[in-house]
Amino acid sequence: MKIYYYTFGCKVNQYETENLRQNFIRRGFEVATRIKDAEVCLINTCTVTSTADSKCRQLIHKIKKENPRCIIILTGCMPQAFEEDAISLGCDIITGASDKTVIPDLLDEYLSRREKIVRISPHTKGEKFERMSNSEVVSKTRAYIKIQDGCDQYCSYCIIPYARGHIRSKSLEDLKIEVCKLAESGHREIILVGINLCCYGRDLMGDIRLVDAIETACSVEGIDRVRLGSLEPEMISESDIKRMANQPKLCPQFHLSLQSGCNKTLKSMNRKYTAEEYEELVKRLRENFPDCAITTDIMVGFAGETEEDFRESVEFVKKIGFARCHIFPYSEREGTVAAKRDGQVPKVEREKRARIMEEICQKSESDFLEKMVGKTVRVLFERENCTDFHQGYSENYTHIKIPRKNSLKSLRREIFCVIINGYEKNYCTGEIIQ
Repeated sequence: MKIYYYTFGCKVNQYETENLRQNFIRRGFEVATRIKDAEVCLINTCTVTSTADSKCRQLIHKIKKENPRCIIILTGCMPQAFEEDAISLGCDIITGASDKTVIPDLLDEYLSRREKIVRISPHTKGEKFERMSNSEVVSKTRAYIKIQDGCDQYCSYCIIPYARGHIRSKSLEDLKIEVCKLAESGHREIILVGINLCCYGRDLMGDIRLVDAIETACSVEGIDRVRLGSLEPEMISESDIKRMANQPKLCPQFHLSLQSGCNKTLKSMNRKYTAEEYEELVKRLRENFPDCAITTDIMVGFAGETEEDFRESVEFVKKIGFARCHIFPYSEREGTVAAKRDGQVPKVEREKRARIMEEICQKSESDFLEKMVGKTVRVLFERENCTDFHQGYSENYTHIKIPRKNSLKSLRREIFCVIINGYEKNYCTGEIIQ
């Protein structure tokens, strides 16, 4: 049988879908690249916004129209947070955020009985980390490893604690085994990801922290780089930074979710830090990791955000000087505290603020790229998809392109020193140093 896979949302979801793909292949299933060729369609959902739910419904409608006899498996955050809505979509197998490893068995059960299956387990305190391990991501240069799940922060705009449950972590032993397997399959770089990555280890025995996972991953021979997913700013201590700086394999790129540069708005969001504390963390990281890239997420138009609050956030973003930003207007999410509040900013105004912030951040990114000109960096090259350039990323995740010079030789998964000689809108250009 052939299975078509579709993943909405974050890198954690991508990792989990890859794990399912590998497990199904071991059972003899094939991968379908088109809906019409599939006998099974597996959808791994995201429910961060209502737009994500809408896109999921549209995809299910498309599958039923193009391939009405196809078995549809719906899994992930959307069924977990909104079970009744998920059931109403008419899929054949439905599981939540913590039941993904049993999906191949559920498909076997469905094929034998042809009866709808709903398997959504409620999240509980002390819930165990669902063990997964990937080793055969042969099409990728970098590989994600999910080491943490769940969140206990309860930001006022966020549904994820309800969808993903309480914090839980992969053991250091399982992490090292998985990193070794990925190194054996040719990967040079791994990215540690989680729902709230900085909470890694809080549920494990002993004083285990994210930095312990970093050191474990860096210890594996064959892995040249270890990169981190999104981080919560208030959970990185001075001692953690010092230990991190002692790991030469750790990439100096830190995605610190800001959301807002206005303290009033941060408090309303139930974020656990102030703008001043965020700025101090950035300062410490830059002191310990020269030329590091600080990237972020910024929300505009949050419930109750005044024009003055927005201007304060803009000025803070200018002051920090981010290498890259993801800007998005606030979207009310059913089931969250913020969605019930008065003082919602009109959507037209949210979009306007998003455009203003985007302009600020584009200037910041250009400034960062300009500062990279003249530097020599180590670039891990990616899969070739262009006849004019080889391309890859530096340690601080600067996108680098070099001319191919009529060479057909692929540089994929190779690392070369490159001197940067120019920059464009969102990448730098350079030459390999022989």
